[in-house]
Amino acid sequence: MDFQLRYAVKEDCPRLLELIHELAAYEKASEEVTVTLDEFADAGFGEQAVWKAFVVENSTGILGFALFYIRYSTWKGCRLYLEDFFVSENQRGKGLGKVLFERVMKEARDQNYNGMTWQVLDWNEPAINFYKKYGAQIESGWLNTSFNKDQL
Repeated sequence: MDFQLRYAVKEDCPRLLELIHELAAYEKASEEVTVTLDEFADAGFGEQAVWKAFVVENSTGILGFALFYIRYSTWKGCRLYLEDFFVSENQRGKGLGKVLFERVMKEARDQNYNGMTWQVLDWNEPAINFYKKYGAQIESGWLNTSFNKDQL
């Protein structure tokens, strides 16, 4: 398969947001995506950008992405946090996820971070099996907690 792997640029944001909506639908949480395109683009490419991403594309457009940022752990130090990692369903099984994931791992190594962290839903067996191939430690015992904007 002919494809390119590169850092995302601001012009990619509309397509990235489409893929984020596709990911949310896959995770049975479509209504949870509330970020606007302007908020998303500003968070990645504004004056106080907080995320970066890699995209994989071919002549038809962007097929998948891996969005990440730096997380600081008081126990471990600086770590790369993989927020979203997604390949469009009709493009899976072609090795694109492997290319994206390994590029994110290389980014963590190149930046000399003390590790890489991400989450996976406990029912997402294809993803869990993918991560196990890399020897990932899949932890239990931690529960996600959050506030929405109104609660702040």
